[in-house]
This record gives sequence, C-alpha cells and structure tokens, in this order.
Amino acid sequence: MRRGQWGCAVAPVAGLATGVLGSVLLAAAWRACDVGVNGAANGLALTFYGALLAITAAVWWGVLIGYVGRWNLTVALLGGTVGTAVMVWIFVALLQVPNGYRC
Repeated sequence: MRRGQWGCAVAPVAGLATGVLGSVLLAAAWRACDVGVNGAANGLALTFYGALLAITAAVWWGVLIGYVGRWNLTVALLGGTVGTAVMVWIFVALLQVPNGYRC
C-alpha cells in the first residue's frame, strides 16, 4: 500500500471511533444533567449526531492522511488527533444541554 492510500484505511476506523467517543461523552453529559424525555429519545438523537460526527471525522482523517501523509505521516497523525479532539470538544460543547438547562 502506498503512503497516500493509508487515508482510505484509517479514515473509516478513525471516523467511527470519533463518532462513538463523541456520543459516549455527550450521553454522559446528558445523564448528568437529566436532559431528555427518556432514554429512547436520547438514543435516537445520539445515533444521528454520532453518525454526523463520524462522517465529518472520516473526511478529516482521509484528507489529512491521504494528502499530508504522503510527505510526513507523523504530522498527519498528529493533525488528525488534534482535529478529532477539537471536533469532539465542539460537538459536546454545542450539544451538551439542548434544552438550555445549565447543570
């Protein structure tokens, strides 16, 4: 496998891991703040939110490793990790309390 093709292998795995991590953190924040009507409603919302985060992260990882990784794989991996952390942080910060309640 050529260096530029690693993005195709890493992107789906990293995107899925990012989506799961973001959903787990958001679910914990919602549980701590008693947000939502019931578990089923929150689960459905987390499925859609997590899928959107996973797709965004997969594109980020794919482009970064596929393009930057051709020249420097270490920089691509560090950039992917930092970008993923920022995405998850924004995801949780924006959706932490959807009904406006501050806990």
